[in-house]
Amino acid sequence: MQTTDFQDSEDKTFKALSLILEAWDEGTENGVTPEQMAYAALFAALSDLVSLHGEDAVGKMARGLERRIELGEFTLGRTTH
Repeated sequence: MQTTDFQDSEDKTFKALSLILEAWDEGTENGVTPEQMAYAALFAALSDLVSLHGEDAVGKMARGLERRIELGEFTLGRTTH
């Protein structure tokens, strides 16, 4: 995964993303596969969201991801015609 440095941003979301990307890079440099990092990141994120918002709200959010994935919202490096 390519790391972009958002540490200097005032936006806390970008700061958080920068920290996660740094941890991702460290994990892969230490032999953890990107797939393992992805599953761990999803587990951590979903567990935290369930703790904050409950299973129903997180389930609804997760169901909404299917369409966004199909539309390519999470596809990196895609070209548009």
